[in-house]
Amino acid sequence: MLRWRFVTALALLPLVLGAVFLLPTAAFAGVMAAVVALAGWEWSRLIGIRGRNGRAAYTLVLVGVALASAVFLPYAPASALVIALGALVWVILGLWLVSFETGRSSDAPVRGGYGMLLGVLLLVPGWFAVCWLHGRPDGGPWLVMTALVLTWAADAGAYFLGRWLGRRRLAPRISPGKTREGAAGGLAAALVVGGLMAMLFPVQLPSGPWLVVLVVMTVVASVVGDLFESMIKRRCGVKDSGTLLPGHGGILDRVDSLTATMPVFAAGLLWL
Repeated sequence: MLRWRFVTALALLPLVLGAVFLLPTAAFAGVMAAVVALAGWEWSRLIGIRGRNGRAAYTLVLVGVALASAVFLPYAPASALVIALGALVWVILGLWLVSFETGRSSDAPVRGGYGMLLGVLLLVPGWFAVCWLHGRPDGGPWLVMTALVLTWAADAGAYFLGRWLGRRRLAPRISPGKTREGAAGGLAAALVVGGLMAMLFPVQLPSGPWLVVLVVMTVVASVVGDLFESMIKRRCGVKDSGTLLPGHGGILDRVDSLTATMPVFAAGLLWL
């Protein structure tokens, strides 16, 4: 499984780098909308929408909502409000995770209109935030890359240190394989990588303790995004959201952390 994860990541990396650095923001937004469509298709299965026509209709509505939100991108106050609301969504979902982990929330599958709305709240703010970051005049593509690398560093650090030293489970009811030691390793890796990117990347990031705050916010969001999808899958009785990416599962399995880190990272830049 680790070998397949590595091979798939190597195959995807040139595509990601090409999209981030070679495409204008409008085209980049289109590519990200395609990613939202694939993730939305997988989400439609998780929430129990039956039949290809129903799933396709939901996916089209989801992408339509994302594209419609683009009207706010040229206006700074409106963009800031959408990003802040997107970050707030993840604060609420984090509280939901705590409630589920402590047994105070139902373990029934998420279905119906509730599940449809939740899919919009999961995927649209992330799409909006990554497009907003990419379009910024102060090194937008490099800001997107910063958020991506922080998320990847946290994921890799958590995976390897968790396998090596992991003893105490982070959220046993949601994801028994994740450990507190792994989460600490992910944070340490992201802090180191964040410091290096602040020195090497041609972008202006917050300095000193504010950079630490931004990295911590991003890593916490990464963990929440990962655990939230794990909770939904556990409630639906499935292991992966799909099979498109060998070693990773589906598109939603690959972008679960990013759906949270993008709006939180963008909100952190605005705030700091």
